[in-house]
Amino acid sequence: MSHEHLDKSFETIAIHAGNTADPLTGAVVPPIYQVSTYKQDGVGGLRGGYEYSRSANPTRTALEENLAALEGGVRGLAFASGLAAEDCLLRTLLAPGDHVVIPNDAYGGTFRLFAKVVSRWGVEWSVADTSDPASVRAAVTDRTKAIWVETPSNPLLGITDIAAVAAVAKDTGAKLVVDNTFASPYLQQPLALGADVVVHSLTKYMGGHSDVVGGALVTNSAELGEELAYHQNAMGAVAGPFDSWLVLRGIKTLAVRMDRHSENAEKIAEMLTRHPKVSQVLYPGLPEHPGHEVAAKQMRAFGGMISFRVTGAEQEAVDLCARTKVFTLGESLGGVESLIEHPGRMTHASVAGSALEVPGDLVRLSVGIENIDDLLADLQQALG
Repeated sequence: MSHEHLDKSFETIAIHAGNTADPLTGAVVPPIYQVSTYKQDGVGGLRGGYEYSRSANPTRTALEENLAALEGGVRGLAFASGLAAEDCLLRTLLAPGDHVVIPNDAYGGTFRLFAKVVSRWGVEWSVADTSDPASVRAAVTDRTKAIWVETPSNPLLGITDIAAVAAVAKDTGAKLVVDNTFASPYLQQPLALGADVVVHSLTKYMGGHSDVVGGALVTNSAELGEELAYHQNAMGAVAGPFDSWLVLRGIKTLAVRMDRHSENAEKIAEMLTRHPKVSQVLYPGLPEHPGHEVAAKQMRAFGGMISFRVTGAEQEAVDLCARTKVFTLGESLGGVESLIEHPGRMTHASVAGSALEVPGDLVRLSVGIENIDDLLADLQQALG
């Protein structure tokens, strides 16, 4: 990874890292190298190290350099989806008989990967409240190879003290993995707080426009980075060149988008706390949130995700999701448009009946960057 931009501010790194002007034409945006193979100058004579686009592609290289710079890591790797990135990481770190600590609040797809896929290889897992370092330490065994954290978590917006859990991981010899999707590297940089690997769904805030699916891993260990790159190539679930280009484009406006996402979410959270049909608001920017002080310490702002519980039962939450007009009913998050969903029946249906099951009266918002007055009015009419 080039260190040319590492002394610059985040906004400058986001725009320039990996985005070298095209040497042939001077184009300021990296070209989309929509190519599968490359002409060699004699057997083994590779130009720039490129031979086959599963192994490496110049557009993907630009994105991977950008990702590493944004997270302050030494190696970034881009994948076809966030779950493809997670799968590569788990196959790299784990072997049959190993153990992983997972959070009691996490993305349903991540839980499904552990519970239905990884467990079939003979890897065991147990659940801990990662907001409590003592709970994490108690869950660690002599076979624990990784501690998995989401902060803020999906969908209950829990906050984990990354530095505190990193200390547990270091003491026990486990790798600390932090899913940084909800925060993005603009709001939070887990590697600087002691994490070993950062995971992203690039589909979300990094891409930012609901038009691309992708995932990423970033590490500050050159050795682990090489191991991950070996598995990335061996398994093959890489980000394509056009997808890489779309994410690079999205990242250039990440800082300004996250500022607006956070500003809008704070105002919506405040409104929801006063509404008679809302029984609880889960947003780390609220002073009454149990993780507020930790979030304020390790995050630049509190992000654009809000969950809340309605005073009625599950059906009221489901009906509410159908009444919004500006908020679109849909899965995913992090796009410029606002989304609303019912986690229990949508993104987190796979955790039903487990320790990660979410309340039926829960609604999750991905607050976009539209005019705040329009968003507030839409929620107010939907709530009634």
